[in-house]
Amino acid sequence: MTNDQHIPRPTIDQEAIRTHLHAVRQRPTPVTVWTVIGDVPVLLAEVDRIARLLTRARWDFADLLAAARATLSADRDGEPDPLTYLRDAVAEHQEWIPPELGELAE
Repeated sequence: MTNDQHIPRPTIDQEAIRTHLHAVRQRPTPVTVWTVIGDVPVLLAEVDRIARLLTRARWDFADLLAAARATLSADRDGEPDPLTYLRDAVAEHQEWIPPELGELAE
């Protein structure tokens, strides 16, 4: 079961951006065009944030997978406490903390 507070949420108003895009398609006035152009930096910042979150998730997964493989190998080799590798990896794993709003503006 997942805990919703740990699921990253979009930091953009997707509906507003869709509305801006629809407006410029219907009636491309200078105001609607500049509104859509103004959405570009916000979208790029969101893409960057999502890429950083994905990278973090991939590293976390790789670390835990390596520990699981080491644990299985240690068990197969008859080590006295094969779970040590997994315990160490889990102990080093840091809880995900949502980025602060100031961090999104980078």
